Amino acid sequence: MVKITKEAALHYHEMGKPGKIEIVPTKPYRTQTDLSLAYSPGVAEPCLEIQKDPHDAYRYTNKGNLVAVISNGTAVLGLGDIGAMSGKPVMEGKSLLFKIYAGVDAFDIEVNEKDPEKFIAAVKAIAPTFGGINLEDIKAPECFEIEQRLKAELDIPVMHDDQHGTAIISAAGLINALIVAGKKIEDVKIVVNGAGAAAISCTRLYCAFGAKKENVVMLDSKGVITADRDNLNAQKREFATTRTDVHTLAEAVNGADVFVGLSKGNVLTQDMVRSMASNPIIFALANPVPEISYEDATAARPDVLMSTGRTDYPNQINNVIGFPYIFRGALDTAASAINEEMKMAAARAIADLARRPVPDIVNRAYHVRNFTFGPDYFIPKPVDPRLITEVSMAVAKAAMDSGVARTPIKDWKAYRQHLRELMGQESKFTQNLYDTARSNPKRVVFAEGTHPTMLEAAVRAKEEGICFPILLGNDVQIRKIAEELKLNLEGIEILNLRNDTQNERRHRYAQIFAKKMERKGYTPQEAEDKMYERNYFGMMMVETGEADAFITGLYTKYSNTFKVAREVIGVREGYNHFGTMHLINTKKGILFVADTLVNRHPSEDTLYDIARLSAETVRFFNRTPSIAMLSYSNFGSDKDGSALSVQHVVERMHNEMPDLAIDGEMQLNFAMDKDLRDEKYPFNRLKGIDVNTLIFPNLSAANSSYKMVKALEDDGEVVGPIQMGLNKPIHFTDFESSVSDIVNVTAVAVIDAIVMEKRK
Repeated sequence: MVKITKEAALHYHEMGKPGKIEIVPTKPYRTQTDLSLAYSPGVAEPCLEIQKDPHDAYRYTNKGNLVAVISNGTAVLGLGDIGAMSGKPVMEGKSLLFKIYAGVDAFDIEVNEKDPEKFIAAVKAIAPTFGGINLEDIKAPECFEIEQRLKAELDIPVMHDDQHGTAIISAAGLINALIVAGKKIEDVKIVVNGAGAAAISCTRLYCAFGAKKENVVMLDSKGVITADRDNLNAQKREFATTRTDVHTLAEAVNGADVFVGLSKGNVLTQDMVRSMASNPIIFALANPVPEISYEDATAARPDVLMSTGRTDYPNQINNVIGFPYIFRGALDTAASAINEEMKMAAARAIADLARRPVPDIVNRAYHVRNFTFGPDYFIPKPVDPRLITEVSMAVAKAAMDSGVARTPIKDWKAYRQHLRELMGQESKFTQNLYDTARSNPKRVVFAEGTHPTMLEAAVRAKEEGICFPILLGNDVQIRKIAEELKLNLEGIEILNLRNDTQNERRHRYAQIFAKKMERKGYTPQEAEDKMYERNYFGMMMVETGEADAFITGLYTKYSNTFKVAREVIGVREGYNHFGTMHLINTKKGILFVADTLVNRHPSEDTLYDIARLSAETVRFFNRTPSIAMLSYSNFGSDKDGSALSVQHVVERMHNEMPDLAIDGEMQLNFAMDKDLRDEKYPFNRLKGIDVNTLIFPNLSAANSSYKMVKALEDDGEVVGPIQMGLNKPIHFTDFESSVSDIVNVTAVAVIDAIVMEKRK
C-alpha cells in the first residue's frame, strides 16, 4: 500500500483548482441564440412546463442525475466531530466517486447544524433541487432519526451511506463467505463488535437475509449489550441478547462463526480467533487499523475467511462498490425512495458478481493472473466495470417491483448498453460490431490456445455469440489452464496439431501448400514440416474453408506471421501489399489509422496500396472515407524523402480516384483542424470535410501515434489491428492485447468472413 504523507495529501487537494470537482456546461453556449435558450427568454418555457407537472423537472433539468452529499461533520471518517466545514474535503471526495464510478453528478453540502430538527428542516428546504440525498458522516443516534424522518417526508431517495453502504457490501461478503465456508446464514452465530449506525444497519440487513436475532451478540464500549442493561437506546435494545453467560468480547466470540468489527483497532486477539468455530469469518472493518490485522488472523487460523476495509488486503469491504450504483438505479427510475428491497437487490447483485469469472481489466489493475471465487476473493473489486450494469439494473428492477419507480425502464437491453456507454466501457460502434457478428457467427481459429489471454478471449467470444471458437494447442494444457481460470470450454473445439488424429489433415494441407509453393522454393517435406506450426496449420484451415477466420499474434513475431499469411493466404487481386489499421473511438467519431503494423518503410507503391485499402476498409465499416496522407510538411513545402513519396501517391490517387476525398501531404494538426486547413490551403480537396482516416508515411509514426492515444486516453477505445488486403480473414493481435481487444478483433474477423461470403 502506498504511503500517503501529509504533504502529498495537502498538495493533491491544493494543486491547480483547489478542491476535487467543478461544474461544466452540458448544452451549447457559444452563440447569442444558445444563451437566449439557456437563460432568458427561452428558459421560461421549461419553467412553465414544470409548474404544470413537477415530474417534468426530470425531463428538463439535471434533477434526474443530481445527488446531494450532505453532512454536518459530526462523525467524519475516523476523525470524529470536526465540524461541517472541516468535513468538506470528504464530501467533495464522495461527490467525485459518484461521478467517476456511475456518472452521477453530486454537490457536496455542508450544513452547520447539529440539532436534528433544524438539520432536517434545512435538507427538506433544498430537496427540490435534487434527485437523491446521500447523508454522510452524521453521528449516532441522531443519524437514525434524521434519515427516518427525511425518508418519510421527502419524495426522493434518501440514504445514509455510513449505515447502509457498509451493510450492503458486508452482507454481499457474508453471503459469499458463508458459501465458501459451507454454512447457512440461519444457523451461524454472529458477533458484532460496535453498536453505532453502521453496526445496527449491518445487523438489520443480515437478519433480513435470514440471520436469527437470537444468534446475534452485539457489543458496545461497555461490553455485551444484554436485555437487562439500563439506558439502552432503541437501536441497541433491538439487538440486546437475553443470554446471561456472555459479558466480554472473548466470551462472545468463543464458538462463534462470524465476527463483524465496526469499532476500533486491535481489540480481537489471536486467542479469540482460535476459539471461534471452523472456517471462521472475520470482517475487521475498523479503519485504518482493523480489530485484528490480516497477518495475525491468518496466522492464528489458516482457515479464516477475512475481510477488512483496507485496499492492501483481500476482500476489501468498500462502500464505493455500492452507493454510486444504488443511486444510479434509483435515479434512472425516478424512484421515490431507496427501500429494503433495493438494498437487498444490490447486495445480491454484488455477491453474484464475485462468483463469476473476473474481467481481464480487474486482473491487470491488481497485477495478478486471475481472481477466482474463494477465500481470497469473495467480494468484487471496486474497479470491476460490471458493477454499474449489474448493481444498477438490480436496484432499478427492485424499485419497479416494489412500486417506488416513477419512470419504469422498458428496454433492459438498451438500459444495459446505456450504462456501459455512460462509463465509456463500450460504444455504440463496438456494440454494432458484436450485433453484426452475432447475426451470422463463424468458425474462428485461435492460434495460441494455451495463452491464457487468448483462451479467455475465445471463451468470451463464444459467450457473446459472435463465433464458434477452434483452439490450437496442447489439449491437456488448455483444459488445465481453463480449469484454473474457471473457463467453460463446452462447445469449443480443441485441435492438438501434434496428435496422430491430425495426421491426415496435416498431410492434406501440406500437399495443397506444396502445390501452391512449388515454384517458390518449397519441397513437399518442408511443406509437411510447416503443418506442425500453428500459424501455417490454422491459416490452411481458412484457406481450405474448414474454418472462416484466424486470429494470431500473441506469441509469434510479426515478421514471421506476415510471411506465413502472404504464403498461405496471399494478397488480394489488384494489390501487391497488405497492411493493418487501428480504429480509435473519439468524441468526434471513429478515426481510422494506417498502416500500424505491417510495412516498416513503405515505398510509393506500398503507400498507394495502403491508401486504396484504407478507403475500402473505411467503407467496410459503413463510413465515407475522408483521407489525410500525413508527413512533416504541407502540400509540397518539402521535396525530399517521405514527403515527396506522399506527394506522388496523392497525385496518383487524384488521377485514378477523383471522387475520393483524399489529400496531402499535410501535418497532423492541419489534418485534424479543417478550419485551419481551409484557411491556409483553400485549394485542398478536403475543404469543409472532417478527416476520418489518417495514413502515416511509415510504420514508426503510425504505430507510435495510435499507442500514444491509447496510453493517454484512459477511457478511449481502440479497436485493432484490423487486417487490410489479404484474400481471407486472417487477423493479428498485439502481444500486449487484452481479452477485450482480442474479442473486438474477433468480431471484426467474423464480419470480414460474412462480407467475403456474400461476395461469393
